[in-house]
Amino acid sequence: MFIQFLEQKNYLNDSYTQFKNKVGLTIGNQYLKQRNEVSLVWPFKDCVLEGGQSREEDKREEIFFNETLAQDEITELFDPKVLTNAKRIDQNGENNFDKFNRNENGTITDNLIIKGNNLLALHSLKKEFAGKVKLIYIDPPYYFNNTIDTDNFRYNSNFKLSTWLTFMKNRLETAKSFLKDDGFIFIQIKTDGYAHLKILADSIFGVENLVNSISVKMSESSGVKMAHIDKRLPNIFEHILVYSKTKNNRIYPIKINKSDENENSKLEKYLNYYSKIIIDKSKPVEDWEIVSIEKYFEINNLKKPDDNYKEFKIQNANRVVYRTNNNSFEKLDVKRKLAKITSVKGVEYIWWEGKQMLFLEDHISEYLCDLWLDISTINLNKEGGVNLPNGKKPEKLLERIINLVTVKSDIILDYHLGSGTTAAVAHKMKRQYIGIEQLDYEKNDSIVRLQNVINGENSGISKIYNWQGGGFFIYLELKKYNQIFIEKIEAAEDTAELLQIWEEMKSRSFLNYNVDLKKQEQHLDDFKALSLKEQKRHLCELLDKNQLYVNLSSLNDENFKCTEEEKIVTQDFYKIKN
Repeated sequence: MFIQFLEQKNYLNDSYTQFKNKVGLTIGNQYLKQRNEVSLVWPFKDCVLEGGQSREEDKREEIFFNETLAQDEITELFDPKVLTNAKRIDQNGENNFDKFNRNENGTITDNLIIKGNNLLALHSLKKEFAGKVKLIYIDPPYYFNNTIDTDNFRYNSNFKLSTWLTFMKNRLETAKSFLKDDGFIFIQIKTDGYAHLKILADSIFGVENLVNSISVKMSESSGVKMAHIDKRLPNIFEHILVYSKTKNNRIYPIKINKSDENENSKLEKYLNYYSKIIIDKSKPVEDWEIVSIEKYFEINNLKKPDDNYKEFKIQNANRVVYRTNNNSFEKLDVKRKLAKITSVKGVEYIWWEGKQMLFLEDHISEYLCDLWLDISTINLNKEGGVNLPNGKKPEKLLERIINLVTVKSDIILDYHLGSGTTAAVAHKMKRQYIGIEQLDYEKNDSIVRLQNVINGENSGISKIYNWQGGGFFIYLELKKYNQIFIEKIEAAEDTAELLQIWEEMKSRSFLNYNVDLKKQEQHLDDFKALSLKEQKRHLCELLDKNQLYVNLSSLNDENFKCTEEEKIVTQDFYKIKN
C-alpha cells in the first residue's frame, strides 16, 4: 500500500501530503461516507507552508512541505540564507554597509529591517536572536469567512481555514524561540479568526501562559461599517491575544485618563474636596510634609488662581490628597502620624492621623484594563507619511503595548511589519527593533516610513516624545534564486512570456531532480494548450523549492554568483571568520 502511495507522484512532486487533491472528514482510517460519525480533520497540520507571496494582489498556489515525508527538504528550506543589498539608512539617506554593531555579549544592537519570506527570515535570525527578544507584536493577515467579508486572506485568496492555521502555526512556533524567559507576544486578530487562533496559540505557548485577551476599538461606528447594519451589528473591535514565555511574567501597569462624562462630573466633586498637597513624596512616607494648598502658594510666593486651584490640583494630582475613613484601619495600632500599611492581598494604603489618604490622581485616571476604548483611529492615513488603509495600526496603540512590557534596553520583533508602525514607534521610543516584511508596498513601504521618522516627521506619538529625528537602521534582503523565477512566472501576462521564462529556467534555475528536459520539450504543444493559470502552475512545479533563496552553505558556490559585498555582510551577520 505504501509503495502504491509513493507511486502517486502527484502527491509528492512538491512534498504535499495525501490531502493535496482530497480533504476528507474521517474517523480512524475511514472517510465520512463509510461511517455514520463525523470528525473534522485539519489536513495540513503536519505541513510547512512557505507563504511566499511578494505582492498583495498576487494569487499563488502555495507549497506545502510535509514534515514527515519531506523532512530533509524542510531542513534545507530552513537553513540560514545569504543576505544581500545591505544598506545603512540614516538622515543622510542610504549608505554602504560597514559592519554590525554588537554588545559585550556579541549580539547585534542595530535596528534591522529585512525584506523576504518571513518564515525563512525568522529561521535565518534564530541563531543570533533566539532567547533575546522581550516583545513580539504581530498583526498577521486574517482568515475571513467569505460569507461575511470579501477581503480574503491576502497571502492567497484561495486559502481556507486549515491553510491559514498552518501558515500561523509554522511562524508562531518559530517566533516562540525568540522570546526571553520574561518575554511576551501580542497577536492582533479580527473576530473571524479569533477563536481558531486562540486554540492554536494556547497549544503553542501554553494556556497557562495566556496573560490577557484584550478588546480594542479599531474603527468608528459610521461610514462603510454601516453598509450591512440590517444584517449584523457593525464590528468595530479587534482582539489582542497576549502570552508570556513563562508563567507569572510581570508587566508595567499603565494609568490612563478617564474620559467618561460621569467620571468628569465626579472629578468636579473631588476637586472641591481635595484641599491638601504633599510637598515632597521623594522622602519615606513617615517624613512627608503636608500643608494646605493655600499655605503652599504662600510659602512659594505664588499668586492665587481665579479657578480656585482647579488647574493646579489637576497638574499635581499625584500629590494632592484627601482623607477618608476606612473601617479596615480601626483596629490597627498605628502610633505614627504618617505610615504605609499593607492591607488585604498586598495592597498598600497610606495612614494619616487615623484615616486613609486618597490621591486625586486615582479619580482622574485609572489603571489600564483589558478593554481599550480610548485610542483614536481617525485620520490614521496621515501617520508616518504612508497610507495603508487596510492594515495600518495607530502609533498610540503600539506605544501602549511597548510601554506595558519593555524598557529601553529591550528588543522588539514584528515579522508582519506592513507599513512599519511597530518599527516607527520603537524607533521614537529608543527601543531596538527587528522588522520583517515580504510584501512590496512601494511608496507606502515601511522603509519609506522609517526614513520619514529619521528625518523628524511629527505625526503619531512624536509630540509625546518630543521626537526631532535621528538614528538609523540596517536594511537587508534574503538573496533570492528560484524565487526570482516564481515571481516572473506569476507576473507573466501570456504564453509567449512564459516560454521565454522557461528558456531562462533551463539555463539558470535549479529544477527538480526528476524533471526530464527532453520530455518537457516533446510535450511543448500540450503545454501551450493549457490555460494560462495551468501553465504557470506547471512551470512553478518544475522548480526546486529548496532553492527559492540562496542558503548560507552555498555562499561560496560559484553557481549562485554571490558578490563580495554579499559575502561580507553575510559572514559578519553569522559571525563567520574568513
